[in-house]
Amino acid sequence: MGWWQVDADTLARGRFVVSPLCETISSLKVLQRHAPAAHPGARAWLAEHLPAFQELVRADPLTPLLLDAAFRPHWNADFITPTPAAEGGQSFEEELAVLRATPPEQVRDDLTVALGGPPPPALCRPDLAERAADLVEWVWRRTVLPQWPVRRRVLEADVVARTAQLSRGGWAAALEDMRPGLRWLGGDRLQINTHEHAPRETSGARLLFVPVGFDTSWVSWEGRHRYAVVYPCAGALAEPDRPPAPEALGALLGRGRARVLVLLDAPRSTTHLVALTGLPLGSVGRHLKVLLDARLVRRRRAGRSVLYYRTESGDVLVGSQQDDATEDRAPAGTGAAAAQSR
Repeated sequence: MGWWQVDADTLARGRFVVSPLCETISSLKVLQRHAPAAHPGARAWLAEHLPAFQELVRADPLTPLLLDAAFRPHWNADFITPTPAAEGGQSFEEELAVLRATPPEQVRDDLTVALGGPPPPALCRPDLAERAADLVEWVWRRTVLPQWPVRRRVLEADVVARTAQLSRGGWAAALEDMRPGLRWLGGDRLQINTHEHAPRETSGARLLFVPVGFDTSWVSWEGRHRYAVVYPCAGALAEPDRPPAPEALGALLGRGRARVLVLLDAPRSTTHLVALTGLPLGSVGRHLKVLLDARLVRRRRAGRSVLYYRTESGDVLVGSQQDDATEDRAPAGTGAAAAQSR
């Protein structure tokens, strides 16, 4: 297995950061593999942007070669996934400048490691880092930037939830279910994946954990100074547009509690609810307790996660209020179809 030796001081200085470049690389990986996404919002995002991306790839023979060589099944070429700054907070342009400035010899070395042998002659060119940066910038401007305020809130909500887990249960709890193959082995060992790699000594380095919106993950490091684990956040990246909780339901339960109940039309974790509502983790927990006591929701364990979902009584309560709200909005004599046509 691949693991890092992490002493107590390094772990204590570990922190969660949000990186617009990592979010863009995650989006690029999803566009490259164009596999069906599990979440409806992610499927809608892919359907919207995949045709333009595929046209871009077809227009330049170098692009598919670059993507295939840079993103391998078990390893990325390191130059295309630079490690975020230790303090976080960099703009996309600042992060992209690091990728763009990668020396040609380092690009070739990184591709050789990823491919397990020399890269194709077409990729042995001095401007390959520039070409890769141009592709990443296209993905940012076309597919990520329009959503970035929403995405950033989702990622920050995950950071808040993970930090709360850290304060309650230590790093073992905060790392739980973060990414496949990642787990705390005890002592000073952090398993980062299940591949056979030599252990890496991280003493004195800054250890970073970086959430991204899609189901992608990787690790990276900058010399012996910074190490990063990029992991898929627990919240949904792009939830389909939902109407607000009905006013009458909000008056009955309180706005926040009503919002939580409406969102539990499908099983969701507390972290997911934090990401979707923007409420603090403690507030979501209190709302769930009241809803549980009122038997409007139930919970069940799925692996290491606890998921909450509406009971039949909860469905009836939400459904009746939503039906009433629809009728109130429809002009007399026009029916629901007229209301929907607006």
